[in-house]
Order: sequence, then structure tokens, then C-alpha cells
Amino acid sequence: MDNLLVFGRTGQVATELSRIAPDAYFAGRDEADLTDPAACADLICSKKPNAVINAAAYTAVDKAEEDQQTAKLVNADAPAAMAAACAELRIPFVHVSTDYVFDGSGDQPRAEDASTNPLGAYGQTKLDGEQAIAAAGGQNAILRTSWVFSAHGNNFVKTMRRLGKERDRLTIVADQIGGPTAAADIARAVLTMAEAMTKDPSKGGIYHFSGAPDVSWADFAREIFAQSDLTTEVADIPTSAYPTPAKRPLNSRLHCAAVSHDFGVARPDWRQSLTDVIKELNV
Repeated sequence: MDNLLVFGRTGQVATELSRIAPDAYFAGRDEADLTDPAACADLICSKKPNAVINAAAYTAVDKAEEDQQTAKLVNADAPAAMAAACAELRIPFVHVSTDYVFDGSGDQPRAEDASTNPLGAYGQTKLDGEQAIAAAGGQNAILRTSWVFSAHGNNFVKTMRRLGKERDRLTIVADQIGGPTAAADIARAVLTMAEAMTKDPSKGGIYHFSGAPDVSWADFAREIFAQSDLTTEVADIPTSAYPTPAKRPLNSRLHCAAVSHDFGVARPDWRQSLTDVIKELNV
């Protein structure tokens, strides 16, 4: 689409956006430091784009527990400033969020209007960002997603392939269930949403988007090893056997019908997306 501004340059989703929307303007930290919300708003006002996508975030879940101030600046205050600037210019704002806004209770997919209850600082700052975006008014869309992977950056697929080449057996958490989601699929989704929103000012709201079918981390690892031709054995363990500074939601299932209904964005098969990522990693 013409005159698109994207916050983020090196992250997983931003990298994929640069491939499918190479003419977009990608703002990195050197130009728009997300710890300086005013600078983000100023960039939007100076560029006067037709739409803005925020693909940048503070995603270090465990580190956020001890660095809550920075996480809040990046995940809440900066998106709030972006949304306010977009509202002032009357242009669409699309923001990527997370399943971590939920507490992971139960075993059913969460709908967009389900009660939020973050377990840690990362989820709380992302929820704060969502609420600030809504409060800013204007046309905006929030896309919650989960378990992001790609051929670049730090993610579960790359970690498993590295460890799988080093070890014969790995213990992987099996009681956390969710939808692995390729960054390329997220990039296509947010671009589709931004384009549709520029044509229809009534479109927007909170949406869920994740890969199908829902799976445990352990079974995700098994598929990674199978597609990578690795014989690494996976032993299932409970979350309690792998403590981390920040609690992870056990149930990360997301109900994804709304984004399909409103934007025609179908829930992707993460296994096919994984095949594409592994092909790229093998080059």
C-alpha cells in the first residue's frame, strides 16, 4: 500500500513486512526510540502516512519483570502516543499485541472480549498499551497473536534446531497449549488490515490471530525436529518443572473467527509455515 509507516525494522514481524511491503517506511531505534513516545508521535506527524503499523515491542518476557519501566515505555506509552498522533491525522493505526494479556486458565480458546488478567509485567504492559490505544480514539486495530517464529531473530524454532543438533534428548514443557504463528503470516495479516482500514473507516477493534492447530510446546518441538530431519527425543514435562522469572499462560488458545470475518484473514496452518521457515534456514 502507498505511504505506509512501520515502527520496527529488525524484529521478526517488521523483517517480514519489509519483504512484502518494501516501499513502506520502516522506522528503527535510531529514528524513533520507543522509550521516547513523543519522538514516535513526532515522526508520524512529520511523515503524514496513510496508515501506521506498530510491529515493535519489548518482548523479553522474563527481563520485563525487573525492567518494568522500560517495558511500559515501549509497550504502553509509545503505542499510546502513536495512536494519539494517528487519531489526530485521522489515519488507521494497527498494533500487534499478545496472548499474554490473559491468565491462561481453562482449556477453551479465548475470544476478543474475554476477561484479561496478565500474569506478569510483560502482559500487563501490553494490556496497558491496548487500553491506551483504545482511549486515544481514532481508527485502530489491535491484533493479538502468540508463539511467533521465523527464520530470523530469537525464537523457539531456531532454539530447538540448535539444541536438537547438540543433544539426543530434550525435556520440553507439554502443558502449555497455543497456536504457533509465523511472523510472515502476521505481517500479511496486519498489512491486509491496514489496507482495508484505509478504504473503510468503520473497520477496526481487537482481533485474535494464531496458527492452527493448537499444540503444546513439546509437540511443536517434535514437528520442528521431524521437518529438520533431526532424531532428537522429546520428553514431556510440566511447566512446574521449568520455572522462569515470569509466569507463562498454560492456555494460549485464541479464537480467531473475527479477523477472518472482518478482513478475510484465514487462520494459517503453522506446519506449512514451519516448512517455509526451515527451507529458508537450510539455504
